[in-house]
Formats: sequence, structure tokens, C-alpha cells
Amino acid sequence: MTSSSALPVIIIGAGQSGLAAARAVRDRGLEPLVLEAGERPVGSWPSYYDSLRLFSPARYSASPGFLFGGDPDRYPTRNEVVDHLARYAAHLGVEVRTGTRVSTVERAGSAFLVRSSEGEEFTGSAVIAATGSFANPVVPALPGMEGYEGRVVHSAAYREPSAFAGQRVVVVGGGNSGVQIARELNDVARLTLATREPVTFAAQRLAGRDLHFWFRLSGFDRLSPAWLRRLVRAPLVLDPGSYRDAIETGRLERRAMFAQIENGDVVWSDGSRELVDALVLATGYRPALAYLDALGALDVDGVPRHRGGISTTHPGLGYVGLELQRSFSSNTLRGVHRDADHVAAAVVAHARSARPLARA
Repeated sequence: MTSSSALPVIIIGAGQSGLAAARAVRDRGLEPLVLEAGERPVGSWPSYYDSLRLFSPARYSASPGFLFGGDPDRYPTRNEVVDHLARYAAHLGVEVRTGTRVSTVERAGSAFLVRSSEGEEFTGSAVIAATGSFANPVVPALPGMEGYEGRVVHSAAYREPSAFAGQRVVVVGGGNSGVQIARELNDVARLTLATREPVTFAAQRLAGRDLHFWFRLSGFDRLSPAWLRRLVRAPLVLDPGSYRDAIETGRLERRAMFAQIENGDVVWSDGSRELVDALVLATGYRPALAYLDALGALDVDGVPRHRGGISTTHPGLGYVGLELQRSFSSNTLRGVHRDADHVAAAVVAHARSARPLARA
């Protein structure tokens, strides 16, 4: 087991959230140490499905002071985002230790003790958890699922459609990922999109402008989570012009969520049943923060206790990249830096006050 000297701020995760946090901490005069489980400082982006594109144009998705380059109105691909984050990490010049998976975070007097699964220990006056949620997909307990013998794939493990060619497939979930995956599977498989409620669409472009222009102009992107929950009752699916039309014309079948699975068959709400080869679950994610269990910073459901990303249980602990952390865009490339600045201000203030004790 190796050990490092006390560090002012340790950031867990080197994806978009971790790099945003690193920039915000460094801008406030402290040098962070970033610990990343993967082999590159790009977070989970390489693991997303092949056809994924950002929902926001490059001009709104770049990091502060570091543009995507190219056409600012294009929607960058997954690989473009991976490249952008890798170049941004190099541009920042902060210390990033890849191949370092954090297993536990504990209190060590006035400081935090961070242990990796490789046996390393790091001591810091403050910690920012920025590991997102991709590593913790939600797999709902669908009635009868235990007897289903077909293929079950969460969207986290879905890559491309060829493996489903010619099969009967049901995609579960009416958010952006569910609709995108269903739309591309529909070209190669007999496909149904199953959702509990009708899909709620928002046109990607209005009056010749991308929707995110209007989000920024109206202040919608910065609305508090409390206001958002009043205004938005269902996930908004950004429609480039083909998704809604495909469903409304019947080219992409959408049905109310099936009632159960029985003897391997999907039983629909009208009582009809059919054999389905595969289920693709686009059912979302929960924060991947199991390494904070021993610290006591999470509730019984594994959700962090925080206010705007600042822990309400442990001074010096912060979060970046949580869904609806402070706004509609909190866990996106276009919004994460605002949250990072908010959290870094509190965390750095604590680190400065706690630093002498941590060294002692």
C-alpha cells in the first residue's frame, strides 16, 4: 500500500464533471488531484452507443476557454466529445491519475482519506465526487422478468443495432436515449417503443435557432429544480424533425407499457401477448457513489444528501454532475461548469481553512 501527502482537494472522476471541477478549483488557486478509474481522462463517454450525438450544438457544449472547433452549430458525435475532453484535460495541465478506481472515502480527523481498489491512499482536506451515473444503470423490477429467457440489455450496454437485426425487440423508456435507440433499431428489427406515458417532444430548432439558444435567452437553463418540477412533468425528447413524425405516422410503433412478462411472453395492457427476442431498457441511471457509503453521506437509496451540490452532512464534500443539481442543464456539458464554480467556491474555502489541520 502506498500513501501520498495531504492534498487540498481530491476530485473523483475525470469526465466532463471532474474536469469542470478541476478547472474551477485551479481557478481559485489550489491544485487538485483527479482520480479516474478509466485509462483516459474522458469519463464514460467512450462507452456510450456509437450513434450518439450531443443534443446541444458545439457552441453551447464547449468548455470555458476551450472551443470544440469546426462548425459551432453542428451536433458533436460521441467520438468528438471524447477527443474534446482528452484535449481539454491536457490543456488544463492538472494532475490526473488514470487507472485509479476509488473504493471508499472516509473521515480522517479533519481531513478525508480516499482509498483506491489498487491499495493506494490519498489524504485531502476536501473531496469533490464527480463520477456521474453511467456506472449505475437503473434496471426496473418488471413483473415476470425473472422468467424471461430473451436478451435484456440496458442502454448503458447498447452499442449499435446490427446484433438485433431481424429480431422482435421492445425498447422500454421514453426519454432521449430510448427514442434515439428505438429509431435506429427500427431500421433493422421489428420494434416497439414501450412507455408509461406518451412521449413529450420539443422541437430541436425553433424559428431557425437551436432550442438551447432559447433556453439560454429565456433563462430556462438556469431554473431551479423546484420550478422545473412544476413546469416539466415528463422527460423532454429533443426532436430534430424525424422522431415525432415516425411515431405519429406509425413508422415507429409506440405502445403503452406492457403489463407483465409471462412464460417468456410480453403481455400488453390489452391482454395480447407475443414472444419478444430482446428488451432494451432505456430506464435511466442513479448516482454512482457507492464509495461514499462508509462516510455516511448518502441516504438509504444511495442518493447524496446535498444542497446545490454542497454536502449537508460533511463540510468539504461536494458533488458535480448530478441530475437537476441546480438547474435543468446541471449534468450536461453546457451546464456543468456553472455548478462546478458554485461547488468549488465552497469546497476551496473549506480546504483553505482545514489545510493546516490536514498537514498536522
